[in-house]
Amino acid sequence: MGDETAPRLDPRRATVRDAKTMRALSHPARIAIIERLFTGETATATELAEVCGLSPSATSYHLRALAKVGLIEEAPSRGDGRERVWQSRHRGLRVETGPEWQAAERVASRELTEMYMDLEDARARSWLDRQDDEPYEWHLAATSAGVQLNVTAEELQQLNDRVLGILEPYARRNRTDAPPEARFVDVTYRVFPRA
Repeated sequence: MGDETAPRLDPRRATVRDAKTMRALSHPARIAIIERLFTGETATATELAEVCGLSPSATSYHLRALAKVGLIEEAPSRGDGRERVWQSRHRGLRVETGPEWQAAERVASRELTEMYMDLEDARARSWLDRQDDEPYEWHLAATSAGVQLNVTAEELQQLNDRVLGILEPYARRNRTDAPPEARFVDVTYRVFPRA
């Protein structure tokens, strides 16, 4: 990787280590909100309500919860000052926990991971439901694959850094020059030792 910073170590990512912040993130609406704000865009509760499928008042509740743990903040007004505009200085998340952490952090990390897995699975099932209605080139381009590897922990970390490094230039938060025909695509990458 040369002098490049590993994507998981990108300083623009918020590092989350505490149970309070992990619990604040453990809601699909809040993930939808931060995914949008991590692109660098600003948005109001009304605009974000469309993203997370809630009413503006329910969205405001989630915005305040995310602001309370420092993941988002109010942005400068767009003009008349009647609407609150929100932003994030972060461009992603890095959740750090391990066996040495307190029980509360381990439990919160597990809850957050399970919520993400449920969200990723729901997105994959949504694709399965609509794939026959998609243009042919998108039908061919989408894939799901599983590979069993035989690696050391160090090799796996190197592989993770390489794979994430390949994906990072195309990440929504980083891509400012996408062609007009580009679409948002969900990529799920999971690696874990087998029992």
